[in-house]
Amino acid sequence: MSYQNTLEYAREQDKSDPLSLYSDKFHHPIIDDKKVIYFTSNSLGLQPKTARKYVNKELDEWARWGVEGHFYAENPWVSYHEIVTPASARLVGANESEVVCMGSLTNNLHLLFVSFYQPTAKRFLIISEAKMFPSDRYLLETQVKHHGLEPDEAIIEVSPRDGEHLIREEDIIAVIEENSDQLALVFFGGINYFTGQLFDLERLTKAAHKHGAIAGFDLAHAAGNVPLELHKWNVDFAAWCSYKYLNSSAGNVAGLFVNDRHGNSTSLNRFGGWWGHNKERRFLMENTFDPMQGAEGWQISNAPVMGMAILKASLDIFDQAGIHNLRAKSIKLTGYLEYIFNQVLKKFPKVKLEIITPIDPLKRGAQLSIKLIGTDKSFFDQLTKAGVITDFRAPDVIRLAPTPLYNSFEDVYQFGLTLQNLLDKWS
Repeated sequence: MSYQNTLEYAREQDKSDPLSLYSDKFHHPIIDDKKVIYFTSNSLGLQPKTARKYVNKELDEWARWGVEGHFYAENPWVSYHEIVTPASARLVGANESEVVCMGSLTNNLHLLFVSFYQPTAKRFLIISEAKMFPSDRYLLETQVKHHGLEPDEAIIEVSPRDGEHLIREEDIIAVIEENSDQLALVFFGGINYFTGQLFDLERLTKAAHKHGAIAGFDLAHAAGNVPLELHKWNVDFAAWCSYKYLNSSAGNVAGLFVNDRHGNSTSLNRFGGWWGHNKERRFLMENTFDPMQGAEGWQISNAPVMGMAILKASLDIFDQAGIHNLRAKSIKLTGYLEYIFNQVLKKFPKVKLEIITPIDPLKRGAQLSIKLIGTDKSFFDQLTKAGVITDFRAPDVIRLAPTPLYNSFEDVYQFGLTLQNLLDKWS
């Protein structure tokens, strides 16, 4: 695509953008009396303006009904989680029976591992990516220890080749092939949090299934960012949070996917909880766990209604905008950010900043990771003070996430001006 580093060009792109009006559906932070450029939805999304209305509605129901709100509220709390299922299923490309919103991301993954990581003396290996999100690494470490295994023996991490930042998918496939006889599980982040690399989940799933292994994914940085087709790709299980690109507030309720071919098997090993029990008999207080069919059978507790209300506010916006429309804008917007960044860097040949995110737009989400070669966090701190909110990851990477729901081409252009001003001082 042909970009231009001019304000006129950026404004013309925004003017012709059918999604530009969605920016006004969110609250934009004002820091030091200045509206900031917010490029960090890969850490925490912005607040939908309708969130307060949706939460206040449930507060009013609580005031009116007390405990009876579980049954007599306009949206009865006993089944509130079912309200957000259809939109969640559409976002991840699943049947409604395969999705439930519950718990938190790592808790949900632990619950899924109870079902899908059943190592034997012959098959016990987990293949995953190097430099995965720390919580995922802790998950793997403690899960294999729970089964009496040593992490260094049971976990194989696929790394970038020497001198490279990205993992080659052919290397992942090669590692799967090399360890096929002992392989139990292939587990990757859908998008690597550090580099922004988007993995081919269909290809990885096929590679795992070829050798009788399970394929599961952490979609924290993929859900609401890129279109997913979990059912079509025959993924076994997945989980995601909702507070990044899904804009549902810090630490809010997460979601999980269980393929119908597993979810309909009530004999599959799992940890039981009240809300996963047969809902027709839930209030009979029976002693024996009778799991519901589908993903709902993995539920532990009843829904946190106030958090669910915020999630509903955001999902309603996603349904209006459409994930494929958002992806189309995201590719253009992130491409424009890459172009602006490179245009500015050309003026400062001695400055050592490097994009470590895939250059191919189809191999990345709404993120560019910038490596600060030979410098430290002080550059990030100066960028923040200048009104650009990004994210720093040790030891030397700044992550920028231009989000199609509420970032504009003019945001990207203004970032370029800020970057140039800082580099003038820095160099």
